[in-house]
Amino acid sequence: SLMVDVTGQTRREKVILPSYLQGKKPNTIPNKKMEDPASGKVSTSSIATRLDLTNFHLIPPRVTFGVLKEGCIYATTVIMKNVGVNFSRFRVKQPPPHTGLRVMYTPGPVAAGLQVELEIEILAMLIGGKDTGGLEEVSHDIEILTETETLLLPVKANILC
Repeated sequence: SLMVDVTGQTRREKVILPSYLQGKKPNTIPNKKMEDPASGKVSTSSIATRLDLTNFHLIPPRVTFGVLKEGCIYATTVIMKNVGVNFSRFRVKQPPPHTGLRVMYTPGPVAAGLQVELEIEILAMLIGGKDTGGLEEVSHDIEILTETETLLLPVKANILC
């Protein structure tokens, strides 16, 4: 029970459950459900009542590059894991060029329980081309389109002018 701790004593503080256990996913936009006869749906009785059969989780759920030197290229990896019971497809909508962001990945279906690596690359450059004499913040939400929803991956960086 969440009301008592490991020793059996009543908890003083409330336990905060992660969002994936609460049944809500931050930074997602549901898609209209469309029937696809070739999508490989599993129809066993143990999962027949489950509504959302394809789910992806992003690890980490947001990317913060920190302070970057102008003119350099930085990269990090985000893992996209299929926690559903069916294989699922996805595609990444590439960010506009003025953000300096680029996403590199291998397209194709992702089997249940497996994961794909997305490499997020940023070219640290000034957007306006003017020297502000300090830090310029770059912020963009990368859109990842899946069969059931659109995931938003927030990316932030500060470019040292």
